[in-house]
Amino acid sequence: MVDASLYLAFLVAAVVLVIIPGPDMLMILALGMRHGPAAGFMAALGVSVGLAVHTAAAALGLSALFTYVPVLYDGLRWAGAAYLLYLAVMAFRDRSALNPDEGDAPAQTSHWKCFWRAVLTNVLNPKVIVFNVAFLPQFVNPALGSVGLQLFVLGATLVLVDLMIDGPIGLAAGKLGKLVRNRKVARGLNVGCGAIFTALAVRLVVAD
Repeated sequence: MVDASLYLAFLVAAVVLVIIPGPDMLMILALGMRHGPAAGFMAALGVSVGLAVHTAAAALGLSALFTYVPVLYDGLRWAGAAYLLYLAVMAFRDRSALNPDEGDAPAQTSHWKCFWRAVLTNVLNPKVIVFNVAFLPQFVNPALGSVGLQLFVLGATLVLVDLMIDGPIGLAAGKLGKLVRNRKVARGLNVGCGAIFTALAVRLVVAD
């Protein structure tokens, strides 16, 4: 079903790609340090789910729509940038980094909110779709059968690799954030998180 040598090469490439710091990892680190280990892991899970959506779209050929209707690409890109700016504003305005009822204990937010933020941020990034369209087919051998099925196998592998690496990173970021018991530092985390979201929005808009 999948060429063994190509699959091994794909595994190596996938690990390298996930390890290299990028927008998704920055978001996971920011949410984890701001809201705790569980939130960091849920953010990593959200990124993986968003990646699964993109790989499925690539396997089904839906990404070809960008070629025939370029306005879809720009629309998705601007929607993603707008959502990131919304998250940035929410982070800048957040004054509940520490829960006054618990002394210096960081206030918790819904872990599912972090999950859905990560899903939406990833899904609304059309560059991920374009990347998958360029990356996944390089490891497909048409002589072995269904190209679509091979793409699904490669996509599922990429999602698992992403979660296995980003999940522990999210947990570690959360544990590091829990060491923060100073209100000024906690406020700094909110500002830093907002700055990261702003930078990601700008990057999504201005990058060619």
